[in-house]
Order: sequence, then C-alpha cells, then structure tokens
Amino acid sequence: MSAGEILRVDDIDVFYGASQILFGVSFGVEKGQSLALLGRNGAGKSTTMKAIIGIAPATRGRVSVRGTPVQKFTPDRIAREGVGFVPEDRQIFPEHSVEDNLKIAIKAGVGGRIDWTLEKIYDVFPILASMRGRMGGRLSGGEQQMLTIARTLMGNPDVVLLDEPSEGLAPIIVEKIGELIQRLRDMGTTLIVAEQNMHFCLDIASHVAVIDKGHIVYRGSIDELRANDDVKKRYLAV
Repeated sequence: MSAGEILRVDDIDVFYGASQILFGVSFGVEKGQSLALLGRNGAGKSTTMKAIIGIAPATRGRVSVRGTPVQKFTPDRIAREGVGFVPEDRQIFPEHSVEDNLKIAIKAGVGGRIDWTLEKIYDVFPILASMRGRMGGRLSGGEQQMLTIARTLMGNPDVVLLDEPSEGLAPIIVEKIGELIQRLRDMGTTLIVAEQNMHFCLDIASHVAVIDKGHIVYRGSIDELRANDDVKKRYLAV
C-alpha cells in the first residue's frame, strides 16, 4: 500500500454460496482521488463495494484502510475506520424527515474529525435545506439519492463508496447528481464510484478500474481511458 493510499484492495475473492463472483480483484485510491469502477451490469461492481464495506466479505485477499487490514471487520467497524457507503437502493428512512435522516447519521470521523455538519450539508445540498421537514418517502428518486449521499457524509468518512448513483434516474437528474459529485471531488472528497454509465464518470473521476466477469481488466487515468477505444468497445459498450 503506497503512502498516499486511503483504501487498498489486494487480490480479493468473493463467493455467493458456491458461486465465485470476484477473482483476485486489486486496486487502490489515494487521498483526494475519485476512482470510477466501471463495468457492464453483472460485472461485479456492487459485489466489490459490498466486499469493501464488509457486507459480502472476501474469502481471500486483503482490504486495507490507511494501512489497517479490515477485511475481517464487521460493516459497522469498517464504517468507524472511515469508510462511507452509499448503497444502490438508497435505503433512506421513509417515515422520517430529511433532517432526521441526516441527524441519525451524525458521527465524528477518525480521530474525532468533523468536516461535515448540518449547516455544511445544507450549503452543499441546498435542495435538502428547502425540504428539511419533508418525509423521506415523499422525495423523488433523485432527491432520495442526494439525501443518501448527504447522510453518508454526516459520518465524516475518509472515503465514500457510491454504488450506481445514476441508476434508474432521469437524464436531467443524472446530470445534477454528476454535478454534485464533481463538487465533492473538487472539495477534496475521496471517492470510489461504481458505475456502468461510462459517460457519467468521464467528468467526475480522476482514475478508473474496469471490471469484467469479476476480474479487473484495466486500470489507468480517466484520460488514458478516453484514448483507449479498444477497452471502451470491449468492456464498456452496451
């Protein structure tokens, strides 16, 4: 693990029952980087995210946060180590207000660090400020996605995992979510974004890892991917 890496995945295998889903997956992300984990539907993106956060633990290999092995930790312990997870299905509390959803997640970061407060959340997510008293279940899909990202930030994580943030959203909402993630990146937030929408990631990621059938088949900068038509056609074309 290099000195600047916040999170490192080394040679992990993951099984669901008797079926192997991930095969020796490895990559790392440094502080302030935004890594896009790209691949077609079913390639292993969500499983990789779940392996990092401990929901689908690796049977082999190592997951490290700031050099500390966490692959045998429970998900809540991994969260306390500084990993925030935005799940694909959002999982907001529908019968609680926007503000209550945010307050539920308040937690200091590693070493007591507090970068995110309600006031800062409302500054970065003004749409949430305007509906702070609205029940979560009355939000649109895009609004729920913003709330889930904001709720994760309230835990002051060192790295944020976003699993398919554009999935199931209208194009205009996808654009707004992309602008939000760009702003978080520009603020220095360390991000890993699992996506099958390559074009969504081109403007938000600094680096990329491409996964196919549970194997990492390409790693590089986002600019290197832009220039590599073979990889785009072979692994990312729909």
